[in-house]
Amino acid sequence: MHTRFLLHAAIVAAFASASAHAQSVAAETSVETLAPVTVQSSADASAGGLLPAYAGGQVARGGRKGLLGNLDTMDTPFNSMEYTSQLIKDQQAASVADILENDPGVRIARGFGNYQQLYMVRGFPLYSDDITYNGLYGLLPRQYLASEFIERLEVFKGANAFLNGAPPGGSGVGGAINVVPKRAPNTPLSEVSLGWESGNQGYGAVDLARRFGPDENTGIRLNAVRRDGGTAVDQEKRKLGAFGIGLDWRGERVRLSADLGWQEHKLTRSQPSVNISAGLPIPSAPDPANSFAPPDTFSNERDLFGTIRGEFDITDTVMAWAAIGGRSSDESSSLATPTVTNLAGDTSVSSSAFSRKDIIKTGEVGIRAKFNTGSIGHTINASANHFRFDSRQAYAFYDPTSSNLYNPVNRPHSSVITFSGGTLGDPLRSLSTRTTSFAIADTISFAQDSVLFTVGLRHQKIDNRSYSFNTGELQPPVNSTSRITPVAGLVVKASDEISLYANYIEGLTQVGAAPAFYGFPASPVVNAGEVFDPFQSKQKEIGIKFDGGKIGGSLALFATDQPAAFVDFTTGIYGSNGKQRNRGAELTVFGEPMRGLRLLGGVTLLDAKQVSTQGGLTDGKRAIGVPRTLFNAGVEWDVPSVEGLTLTGRAVHTSSQYADAANTQTLPAWTRFDIGARYITEIEGRMVTLRASVDNVADKNYWASAGGYPGANYLVLGAPRTLMLSAAVEF
Repeated sequence: MHTRFLLHAAIVAAFASASAHAQSVAAETSVETLAPVTVQSSADASAGGLLPAYAGGQVARGGRKGLLGNLDTMDTPFNSMEYTSQLIKDQQAASVADILENDPGVRIARGFGNYQQLYMVRGFPLYSDDITYNGLYGLLPRQYLASEFIERLEVFKGANAFLNGAPPGGSGVGGAINVVPKRAPNTPLSEVSLGWESGNQGYGAVDLARRFGPDENTGIRLNAVRRDGGTAVDQEKRKLGAFGIGLDWRGERVRLSADLGWQEHKLTRSQPSVNISAGLPIPSAPDPANSFAPPDTFSNERDLFGTIRGEFDITDTVMAWAAIGGRSSDESSSLATPTVTNLAGDTSVSSSAFSRKDIIKTGEVGIRAKFNTGSIGHTINASANHFRFDSRQAYAFYDPTSSNLYNPVNRPHSSVITFSGGTLGDPLRSLSTRTTSFAIADTISFAQDSVLFTVGLRHQKIDNRSYSFNTGELQPPVNSTSRITPVAGLVVKASDEISLYANYIEGLTQVGAAPAFYGFPASPVVNAGEVFDPFQSKQKEIGIKFDGGKIGGSLALFATDQPAAFVDFTTGIYGSNGKQRNRGAELTVFGEPMRGLRLLGGVTLLDAKQVSTQGGLTDGKRAIGVPRTLFNAGVEWDVPSVEGLTLTGRAVHTSSQYADAANTQTLPAWTRFDIGARYITEIEGRMVTLRASVDNVADKNYWASAGGYPGANYLVLGAPRTLMLSAAVEF
């Protein structure tokens, strides 16, 4: 404890020293007058549009904070990062996970037995189907989202049940992610991009935008992308097709926006996750360029989604909004998960097949009012939300086959079914979720807005129902519960450059129904289909934020307690089997401290422990898949002697982590280096941007993560060295 306290104190001192130095440098070297900020696009039908980008253009000065709306970072009693479209394009990021490689508080993992992206935020999982799209849950593709849909990626750190409501997938205790859709900017946009990636994967994208009508009050933005071919992993294939259209209209007192998206994503023979037999040391990571997936593995997903949002200025100080959205998705897959059984790397490969069809409908209405009572200002926010989710699923598990992690056997899965549920070609309804919530908050401002205090409550009702995979009949009991989650946040602006903040906020996790199976080889869960009350987590946080104009950053100290639901492998029963407590410190730095030099990175220290475990057997042990230290350092340098040339570099470090609750299986620490360059020039009057990057430049073999799904300990292999080239032409 004393060591941790001293380390935290050292970080605070270092941050304060760096902040003071940056102020001094800015005062001595800055002679420019900043240009006035203009609204470039209205991403959510709001009057103010997007908040401006920070110096360097990689992150924004703030973003959406759920019910509270768009807030400047210095006015917010929470910690967050907002990554811009410029960063996404310059880094050739293809998905949400690629963007989050920049965040020192997030690490990428994977769903349970599949290829679903999963994001570990402050040591807690956030499933990809629990991210929001312009503030609404459930609208985006469940497994993977192409970056072409994203104008900005907003990453909120910490519990957030009050701000957004309970995530429908049962994750998000450590943070939330919101995707801001693209809108037509104030100037015409016509851009075509072509690219190539290791494995002979081709890439093509089109981005078109125009504004029309009186005062150009109507905008349309079209995005289309196609990726097809191999990857840096031998025999792995990837095919992606996506199309999105964004519309907006600005009236004198009314603003409307709408989005429609379609995405099809197909993977063939991708690297599977790997399980390790109990008591066996973690084997060395195999060559990630050699696929050990059986030849008949695949994952296909097709999604159609859309949303409409509107705002109406009732008076100059009162505004109402409404939004609706929906998604239809169709998934099918044939998956395999090897379990390493000895030090030679021999594996028992459990194979399975799944089909799934989801329908989501959701919406919200709200009102925001601003007024004063004497010298005290008030901003009242109130909203009502409804979410409806229906899923049809079927599965089959097959007799295991044998292989080897280092010398895989090229063999399809067995045709003998071990156990199954439903019909793969015609799945029946298996799960239904309804949530309804009402929330209200008041942000009170004192002392000429230098002190901001936010207090609020959200009442949420959650109705979960499960149905038999084989008959589609309702399986009692129906679980219907209500919870109230509060928030209290304080911001004290010590100066124009320094904000101090503190918050208390809770998370609400839908546990849902007990799964049908667990472990590899798969075994049936004894109480499959049983539904549970949601879990409430509790978070306390204090922090400091710095805005020096050229460089900014934040330091946060937090503690979160979260009940844990997972399968007790000794009994096969799923339930509330313990608690996890995560405490930590986050330091982030971003900006352009001097002309042509941009920085983005930071460090997160985590102390994630199991408490109140069954029989106290693992009390005090570290949680599965949560490293103690996460470090990111990104830099961009505009070469002075070559106009238009920029060199980039990034280092990502993750310390060791455990793959079992008893802390006997340890993943080694790993550090990865990425490099890149881009060159902007003009050819025949057209702006051309050439980009090249190499991820994992040293071609390091490493286990990137352990677990993700609560109580599970599967390993995910890091990607091999990957070269990406692209050219973008503006017409």
